[in-house]
Amino acid sequence: MNNQTPAITCLGLTKTFRDVVALDHLNLEVPAGSIFGFLGTNGAGKTTTIRLMTGLSKPTAGSLKILGLDPMQHEMAVKQSIGYLPQSPRFYGWMTPIEMLDYIGKLHHDSPTQRKQRIQEVLQISGLEKAGKRRIAGFSGGMLQRLGIAQAIYHQPAILLLDEPTSSLDPAGRYEVLELIHSLREQLTVFISSHILEDIQRICDHVAILNTGKLVLQADIDTLLKKTVSNTALVVVDESDQAALTDFAKAVQAQPWTDTCEVQKNSLTVHVNDPAAGKPALLQLCARLNLIPEKLEWVHPTLEDIFLKVSKNHE
Repeated sequence: MNNQTPAITCLGLTKTFRDVVALDHLNLEVPAGSIFGFLGTNGAGKTTTIRLMTGLSKPTAGSLKILGLDPMQHEMAVKQSIGYLPQSPRFYGWMTPIEMLDYIGKLHHDSPTQRKQRIQEVLQISGLEKAGKRRIAGFSGGMLQRLGIAQAIYHQPAILLLDEPTSSLDPAGRYEVLELIHSLREQLTVFISSHILEDIQRICDHVAILNTGKLVLQADIDTLLKKTVSNTALVVVDESDQAALTDFAKAVQAQPWTDTCEVQKNSLTVHVNDPAAGKPALLQLCARLNLIPEKLEWVHPTLEDIFLKVSKNHE
């Protein structure tokens, strides 16, 4: 397949369980070579979508294509093109990573020479080369997830599907796994389902938001963040001006363009409902009340801000 062919295409993809609609006419296109974040709260339909992509579940309606191929008609080719890591991977604790990956290689009918070479490659990619002969039972959560990614990319798939890869990890483990995923950029397409928005904003270049089974947003992350109007201002003054800042906050709160404002020591955070009116008026108010800020900036919204707003609008 060429780079113009989307890695994943969903058209009206629907999955129901009796009377429950888990996925509702999903239209989604995942660009080849991207790191694609699939966001949603627990129960939004993220895992259901991945199970459909892996062939572990069949759609009730709609169509799904992997690299332009219908999984129902090209089952083996599609499975060969996908690597998959579930949310909570399980391994035989008595095995070592080398033994486990050798077992994976045998399932792919690789020769001993091929297995040895590929095992060393994926251990190096995952940062586990020094732990290759250690028992898996002693691994940390981050190491287990990296081992899971190693087994998922052993057969050099074009697409890597990750279901909540950092949800149960401590900060160190999350950092390790995110660095590994980031290192795979442009080598293959990575599709990550998650509810940890900070992780998605850090490593993904495209994002889609799912809410109760329905797609509510899909966009390039940089474009999304840049075009979203900032409605939050941060005003910082010298510590000696804290009393003046408190008076200033009362005046700001009384303005029609203000939603909320919060004072914390020598800083004021202002949320406005009309940025076009609020931006010039806030400066004018500073001048009128003789408040000289050390810093006044309009803070760009984060992916979390956008997610919460979009989700609230579709409740």
